[in-house]
Amino acid sequence: ALETTTSHSHADGARLVARAWVDPAYRLRLLRDVNAAAAELGVDAGGIPIRAVANAPGLHNVIVCTLCSCYPRLLLGPSPDWYKSRAYRSRVVREPRAVLDEFGLRLPADADVVVHDSTAELRYMVVPDRPAGTEGWSEEQLTAIVTRDCLIGTAVPGT
Repeated sequence: ALETTTSHSHADGARLVARAWVDPAYRLRLLRDVNAAAAELGVDAGGIPIRAVANAPGLHNVIVCTLCSCYPRLLLGPSPDWYKSRAYRSRVVREPRAVLDEFGLRLPADADVVVHDSTAELRYMVVPDRPAGTEGWSEEQLTAIVTRDCLIGTAVPGT
């Protein structure tokens, strides 16, 4: 099982986001049930429920596990070292804007930042906003701009 989880990357999570960007009905299904929406694309998201939280104008989501390092590995690949660090786990809850700023993510002053705490029973992934200027892009092109950090909420997709 360990070999299976370490062989995954964020590419499956990125595929789910790209499909949600081009298919509004799929987006609704993804927001309702990530595991079932992943299965539609032939992706095994595992047995632990995963909730998708969508960014929107004026709203930015970021994921943490304050207890340990709960993380949807099958969709996002191995968790980064910083995600497991005590500094990230404690600070992102208290001062999310400062932490995001340290990642180089500067959000508008009036944007709400919501921190979601993963647990052993429930994991999260972020559905970032689709960047302007990507109209007409293929799902493959869109998938390529969704990084692991976008799926955690410490980055946004660039073009």
